[in-house]
Amino acid sequence: MATELRDPQGLEEAVRHLAGIERPSASPGEREAAEWIAARLRELGCTARVEEERAHGTYWWPLGLGAAAGAAGGLLARRGGPLARLAGGALAAAGAAAIADDITGGRQWFRRRALPLRPTHNVVATAGDPSAPRALVIVAHHDAARTSLLFHPRPLRALGDRFPDLYGHINTTPALMWPVFGGPALVALAALLGRRRALTAGTALSAGTVASMAEIGAHGTVPGANDNLTGVATLLGVAGALADEPIEGLRVLLVSTGSEESLMEGMRAFRRRHFPSLPRESTHVLCVDTVGSPHLLMLEGEGMLWMNEYPPAFKALVRACADEENLALWSGLRFRNATDGLIALRAGYPTAMLGSCDRYKLPSNYHWPTDTVDNVDFSTVADAVALCTAVARRLAAS
Repeated sequence: MATELRDPQGLEEAVRHLAGIERPSASPGEREAAEWIAARLRELGCTARVEEERAHGTYWWPLGLGAAAGAAGGLLARRGGPLARLAGGALAAAGAAAIADDITGGRQWFRRRALPLRPTHNVVATAGDPSAPRALVIVAHHDAARTSLLFHPRPLRALGDRFPDLYGHINTTPALMWPVFGGPALVALAALLGRRRALTAGTALSAGTVASMAEIGAHGTVPGANDNLTGVATLLGVAGALADEPIEGLRVLLVSTGSEESLMEGMRAFRRRHFPSLPRESTHVLCVDTVGSPHLLMLEGEGMLWMNEYPPAFKALVRACADEENLALWSGLRFRNATDGLIALRAGYPTAMLGSCDRYKLPSNYHWPTDTVDNVDFSTVADAVALCTAVARRLAAS
């Protein structure tokens, strides 16, 4: 079984099974997937458990409510009196602060205090040398995203086809969250300065965000084969490789989080539970997210409001491992969304993030109903397994 999970066919069988389970964040299907993953990891010789955490399970509610605070604040401030402007600006500022905390890897204070929470489930398995003081955490996620017209692939592909030279110089994905935060922030600033036109613009932008979040909430989940069952398959493949050829001197934690699609709630729970026992000076984190597009890549940085750069030293180590394995690894790209890697990066760990993209420099079928098993490039997934295994062996040897 270990050897089977290192080849594309074995990886595909795992993804196909899990893709048949509907897996919204913090749902019974997410738990079913977690239990299946833990069982497979145990069969591969790991010690594995499912950890129940608490999560809200959406992002459209907290972000939509933050934007609604901006819209309501704008309408209140437009009444014109000093007290109305002060109250409206304060309400919008609170909405902007809640959004910023939610999307930048913060503590999510608004959703954890004001919104209902339900169970979510992380898988935590140990491979390698369980007694070693040094650790590598390889993290993926097993929940699936909801679709939306915002994620329709045609507009960006049409742009790439129409302007190939211009598109060739674009190495950062669109900043989808800037207007989400910008609406309430503009209302707060305009109310403070008494700028009526800016107030109107911020109010309209906030209302547009509310409508967009409602549209997302009205849709169902996609199969999530590429995003991110390919990451889960990578964890299984690494477990199989380390079972075939064990390593010493490095503890490898294979982590599959729940509720990643609700802005990394599962990884934030892993942070609270496990980071105190994982010293920064002896722990590396490797995030594997959406590795089923044609080109394996390593991100330079990511972030929804501002760019968080991944540390050069660990990126150089990953690059050296790719070269030794003769693996093509794209670089130079930055992601204006966020993955579980952001949580470890902000906590100060040497972190790298592996993903994949198509010729448009985008993850294939991202949050779209076509994210099915048949549209996954499993040769790229096999390359991700080989690269993660090589990184583990390099860290163990060093």
